[in-house]
Amino acid sequence: MPPLPRLTGAATAALALGLVAAAPAAPAASATTAPSAASATTAPSAGSGARDESLVTDARVVARFGLAAGQTPENIALEPDGSADLTFALARTVAHVTVDGITTSRAELPEVANPATPVVRSAVVTGIARAHDGTLYVNYATGTSATGVWRVSPGGVPVQIAQLPPDGFPNGLALDERRGVLYAADSVRGTVWRVPQAGGAATAWATGPALAPLPAPPASGFGANGIKVHRDAVWVSNTDRGTLLRIPVLTSGSAGPVETRGDGLDGIDDFAFPGHGGSALVALSSGGKLVLVRPDGTATTLLTAGNGLSDPTSVAVRGRTVYVPSAAFFTRRDPNLLLAHLRHLIGRG
Repeated sequence: MPPLPRLTGAATAALALGLVAAAPAAPAASATTAPSAASATTAPSAGSGARDESLVTDARVVARFGLAAGQTPENIALEPDGSADLTFALARTVAHVTVDGITTSRAELPEVANPATPVVRSAVVTGIARAHDGTLYVNYATGTSATGVWRVSPGGVPVQIAQLPPDGFPNGLALDERRGVLYAADSVRGTVWRVPQAGGAATAWATGPALAPLPAPPASGFGANGIKVHRDAVWVSNTDRGTLLRIPVLTSGSAGPVETRGDGLDGIDDFAFPGHGGSALVALSSGGKLVLVRPDGTATTLLTAGNGLSDPTSVAVRGRTVYVPSAAFFTRRDPNLLLAHLRHLIGRG
């Protein structure tokens, strides 16, 4: 969608992000590819699926946040003790939330004069990833030279380690420590950027229609959104197209053919894998749902607004505990962090 008339930075961004979340997804395009791919594989349509309350239990909100203060949780990384690190998009803050729900600030990204971020027009902190030594990496979208990947060392201040195009919107962020690289999903440019973990120049690792936003209504302006590294592949969600995509990492490190593993996922944001297989827990922001997308593309609804979700933006899993942050971008009420229990582990597939 085009930038909205400027109100205040936070108000405009919240409204824009809410409307982005509310935009219906269009059917997935067939045979879309990344530049390195000759073809794409398409799975059956997932849709929103039937409701299944047997897989998750004990859903409870453990922390609530201040909407007026811009405490809109966008993405999540987990600490070894089960606590969570969250990006508060509109507050430009990385927050720490204990298992008891105590919330403190870990870092604040620097204020930017005259931000011109596509779609939202305000500076926002988006994706987050954690290294084994406790270092955090976050995406910062500003519409200026501050746009890119930033490192937050334990006890340190944020430092920019890679610039990304200011006319893009770096959203989800994933870390592959084995290869020493970060992957950033650019929602506006329809690109997955690859950045050295140590810092340096970013390269366009994957692009193409499958990652791009829709070119016409009901386009929201958001294509590639969430991103994860899982079983020698980079998985990406596309909000406009309502798809969950898998991009194999070839032995050369380049991107293989794009595979569509789920579609019809209206409002898809970020996601996580509850096991070693191909099943994913997916946050559907506009629908206020957490769904399980299985390897055959079918989807089952696990949690809804009735459990406390309020525009869920991302998911994390530790053992049998599921973490779901909600930003309330569209509902405008009760941004929170919800925890639930997986009754059994989800196997391979």
